[in-house]
Amino acid sequence: MDFIMNFLQDRWYVIVGALVVLFIVVNLVKTVMKWILVLAVLAGLFYYGANYKDQLLEFGTTVGAQAAAEVKAQLARTFSEEIKEAKYAANPDGSYTVTTKSIKLEGKAGEGDVKVTFMNQTFTVKMDDVIKGLIDQAKKNAGL
Repeated sequence: MDFIMNFLQDRWYVIVGALVVLFIVVNLVKTVMKWILVLAVLAGLFYYGANYKDQLLEFGTTVGAQAAAEVKAQLARTFSEEIKEAKYAANPDGSYTVTTKSIKLEGKAGEGDVKVTFMNQTFTVKMDDVIKGLIDQAKKNAGL
């Protein structure tokens, strides 16, 4: 139902246009054709609104991917500045922790996900070459 509210807020002029067309049709046409035209306008409005939901879902997916990429890029920039002071700690349970002044990475050896705490927010990212490089550099700093 949220997409309906978003549609109403973003495309109010389409609804106003449809209401004007309906008003004209109802006042000018006095036959069965009137109701066919009214139903056609309503069906067109419904179809347009249904497609709008897909556009919103696609937009949300795109924005989410861009936000994740931006956070990862900011994380890499910050970590590359602070890598010299990175500390690596191996925990008894097989997990590890990499800490810098503003970033904390937690994970387990061999797993594909790493828990990142950055700017007081904790989230999980997939292990990629950048994250692996950061962890390797922290190990080198620790002499491992």
